[in-house]
Amino acid sequence: MSLKRAPEASIILVVEDDDLVRMNAVELLEDAGFAVIEARHADEAWFILHDRSDIGVLFTDVDMPGSMCGVTLSERVYHAWPDIRLVLTSGRHRFSDREVPDHGQFVPKPYSQAQVVSAIHNAD
Repeated sequence: MSLKRAPEASIILVVEDDDLVRMNAVELLEDAGFAVIEARHADEAWFILHDRSDIGVLFTDVDMPGSMCGVTLSERVYHAWPDIRLVLTSGRHRFSDREVPDHGQFVPKPYSQAQVVSAIHNAD
């Protein structure tokens, strides 16, 4: 049994530096019934995570500007908030799910709503 927060009872934090891709991801998740907030890069997401206690899922791109990439952000989230589900995405890199910190999931770009929702529910 997972000790992770239920995605439907929490907020999904979408971290994506490409404005159009971020807007599409937010819309995709909202259309699936999730509450969503967004960040333009990992540094902004890190500050949001410190200010909010209702984040249950981190959905982050791997390659982003700033002091950390999505993988580093995920590793830090895993250590600071082990109850947050982790889902990584990239159009450049491919990861197996076992390479994602804390039994998270990887979804390659371009992705469908079904792929993202499934990854969110399967992230342990």
